[in-house]
Amino acid sequence: MTTTLPTDVTAAENRIRAYVRHTPVLRAEVDGRPLVLKLEHLQRTGSFKLRGALNALLAGPRPEHVITASGGNHGIGFATAAAILGLPATVFVPSTVPPDKARRIEAANARLVHAGATYAEAAAAAREAAGKPGARYVEAYDDPVVIAGQGTVGAEIVRDAPEVDTIAVAAGGGGLAAGIALGGHGRLTVTVEPERCACVHAAFAAGRPVDAEVNSVASSALGATRAGEKPFAVLSSHPVRSVLVSESEITSARDRLWEEFRLAVEPAGAVSFAAFLAGRVPGELPCVVLCGANAEWTPAG
Repeated sequence: MTTTLPTDVTAAENRIRAYVRHTPVLRAEVDGRPLVLKLEHLQRTGSFKLRGALNALLAGPRPEHVITASGGNHGIGFATAAAILGLPATVFVPSTVPPDKARRIEAANARLVHAGATYAEAAAAAREAAGKPGARYVEAYDDPVVIAGQGTVGAEIVRDAPEVDTIAVAAGGGGLAAGIALGGHGRLTVTVEPERCACVHAAFAAGRPVDAEVNSVASSALGATRAGEKPFAVLSSHPVRSVLVSESEITSARDRLWEEFRLAVEPAGAVSFAAFLAGRVPGELPCVVLCGANAEWTPAG
């Protein structure tokens, strides 16, 4: 299987640089241990997804109409990327999409279509709709060009904090984690998932992508039922450790990010920090990626 190469991450940086934010890093000490926080939740659209969507739309021939499927964040990033480039866009979403994320997709001038109860069902409907002439379907995560776009997060971390030795990141279908593995220049990637929403962990256990349960407070962003074949190929050929966190660990980590740093992230954005707090992220100086902030919530207390 052909997978994207580190040089593709450099090409992606060159393509998308004019449209995305180079998000900052924050050096901190938590529970007596140093770490670096990558504030990717401050990205335009509130998550890293804009990077991969832009890279995919800029890398190929210009279509008449672009179509995708999303549980929320990819749809917002994709719709925004299409608007930036002046492309008509349609986003298929499952019935479980949070209303605020659906609203933001439509606010970016994309046509919103509800289809099915899961991301997989929405994706099947989107692929069928993309069969018309002039239309192009863009994968949310199972695409080397999308992976390379997400890999620009890792490239920024390496450039801004070269002493980082481990990068912890939430894993949905595996696109961001695979990009981090490529852009991280050999550093250990720790994929972090909720216990009941862990298709990448299940893929490592089975040796291949398999269907997995989707039942978590973070499932609107991490709700892939199966890891992508292409992300898994990348993750399987790089230094990667897969760990899980509980629901209570996720919400506690989210609330602590607000209380201690005044960083407001969605549950998926706190997953990697939850693993750090639980002692499941190794390294002398790990980096924790805060990947998204697209949720309406009120911190505990």
